[in-house]
Amino acid sequence: MEEQVLEHASYYGLSLGIIIGTIILAALVARFFRSLIKRSTDEMKNDPTNYLFLRHLIVGLIYMVGIGVAIYTVPELRGLASSMLAGAGILAVAVGFASQHALSNVISGLFIVIFKPFRVNDRITVRDMGGVIEDITLRHTVIRNFENRRIIIPNALISDEILVNADFGDEKICKWIEVSISYESNIDLAKQIMREETMAHPLLIDNRSEEQIQAGEPQVMVRVLALQDSGILLRAWAWTEGQADSFVLGCDLYESIKKRFDREGIEIPYPHRTVVQKIKS
Repeated sequence: MEEQVLEHASYYGLSLGIIIGTIILAALVARFFRSLIKRSTDEMKNDPTNYLFLRHLIVGLIYMVGIGVAIYTVPELRGLASSMLAGAGILAVAVGFASQHALSNVISGLFIVIFKPFRVNDRITVRDMGGVIEDITLRHTVIRNFENRRIIIPNALISDEILVNADFGDEKICKWIEVSISYESNIDLAKQIMREETMAHPLLIDNRSEEQIQAGEPQVMVRVLALQDSGILLRAWAWTEGQADSFVLGCDLYESIKKRFDREGIEIPYPHRTVVQKIKS
């Protein structure tokens, strides 16, 4: 009787040891991938997307195999597992039906990693929500928005969405600087001010080709875009290295152009309303 108790205790101890070893191994593998991702991103400038997804996949497999081995080492649980296998067909159908959404997220995540419509650290906009891709797990994609909040989107959902990726392919951004002026203002002077303020910004880059430079095309084009109800809409085209520079350039130019307009007597129109009062005698 005592020998049976010791034997059962050894089985349970071995199973517990396997579970603890699985947790430690999974933590070591995750730590290894974190250091690999940091080194490849900071030093080698590699895309960390594949490493992140592979880390989640390997850690998940380690837990599955470790827990399975731990269960198999206990005779009582082994018998229970064997009896459960008798109904494996029905179980497989039930599990497959219940987990089809989870499996679709895994498969969609795999397709995202393979075809790369977006990668980790890309700036994207989906359903009017913008931010930076922080992680792509087996189930969902994590986006860090510009308020430092996390947006969690299932992989199956985001893979079917139409999104804007500011870092896909060519990272350069053409920023539109649009300002309205009154009909009484000097159009040529307003265009000159917008061009000068844009040219003076340190984040502006020259995106002209050699042919465009030889043809004498200006680095910053300013055109009359529309004649509106209350004013004339002007647009300047300004190129930057990326989305972050584009945002800063736009904010700075709207401020500097407004100040120059005030000094130079260029009026920015705003809605006016005329009220007519009829007095009955």
